[in-house]
Amino acid sequence: MKLLVPCAFGTEASVKRQLLRLGYGDCPAHEGRISLEGEWKDVARLNVFLRSGERVLIAVGSFPALTFDELYDGVYAIPWEEYLSPNVNIRMDGKCVKSTLMAVKAAGGVSKKAIVNRLREKFGVQTLDEKGERVIVGVSIYSDTATITLDTSGDGLHKRGYRTLSYDAPLKETIAAAMIESSFYRAGKAFADVFCGSGTFPVEAAMYALNVAPGAKRSFDFINWKCVPDGILDLAREEAEDVRNRTEKLCLYAGDLSERAIAIARFHAKRAGVEKHIRFECTDMRNFTSSEPYGVLMSNPPYGERMSNKEELFPLYRDFSRMYRRLPDWSCYLLTAYPEAERAFGKADKKRTIFNAHLECRIYSYLGAKPPRDAAEMILR
Repeated sequence: MKLLVPCAFGTEASVKRQLLRLGYGDCPAHEGRISLEGEWKDVARLNVFLRSGERVLIAVGSFPALTFDELYDGVYAIPWEEYLSPNVNIRMDGKCVKSTLMAVKAAGGVSKKAIVNRLREKFGVQTLDEKGERVIVGVSIYSDTATITLDTSGDGLHKRGYRTLSYDAPLKETIAAAMIESSFYRAGKAFADVFCGSGTFPVEAAMYALNVAPGAKRSFDFINWKCVPDGILDLAREEAEDVRNRTEKLCLYAGDLSERAIAIARFHAKRAGVEKHIRFECTDMRNFTSSEPYGVLMSNPPYGERMSNKEELFPLYRDFSRMYRRLPDWSCYLLTAYPEAERAFGKADKKRTIFNAHLECRIYSYLGAKPPRDAAEMILR
């Protein structure tokens, strides 16, 4: 099977590294999706282990579609009866880019009609009651070529299951995981988030350092499909238990000025099973200090879209920079949409664009001193 892993703009390199570590080689990326060949066991593994991919899709067909008739015929030709039952609950999703067919809703309607008609014919039924398993069918038309997919994940992979309480300006777990994976943070190093909010950065950092598979405790749509071998998800979960690091001692800090934020962050860390590894503190970020060497400071500070007064942002970022400069060998990573961030904080060593919840942001990287070889070996022990 051809599998596709959609990923947020700016996270492709991180997802490719994760796939490489999982044993899938150097997988190509195209139009925001990374493709690879796999079987059902790989569908289960990818859903359980991927930290930054948004979903795991199966590409079931690809064909030219300049007209609705061509779209209908192409979708109808796919052997849907091999994947779906006669009482399947079909949901449609799609997009059309640079194509003759630009009406997304109409393309979805034509495609669903083709699927329903094929299933009615193959199963010999008059109607589909749609009371069975959920299947999300994707219709993506790009430059007049339609790609038809089945979404094996259902809910997006950012929904780990631990974040159940809401807080202002939430950060997607997949974005946080991509930033952590791309940073200098590794198990044994100190990690701090001084604007922790609901706790996404420190929780994801703990899960990364302990090698906790982010999807090990959640469910996925594909396990209800008739075509999936029994026990395939159990095998992936068993692998996740086998590779989990249970001996590592972590040095993680989560701070915020809001007592409510700290309570929520602590609750989420407990649900994720990593609360004992994180020190929580309700305090102003200006008070943070650490004697730990070569740590990582990573935060998503206010940037005026949904919180904080924009007039207060420049001095806030300036003071944040002053606090960071007291940690001379630490590295710092800021995720923000505040356009004056770099002017207030200082010129970044690296910066790149990323989208969080459809909002264009930038990651500013400030790289600290590299540890000497003997110190690096001690950190990694």
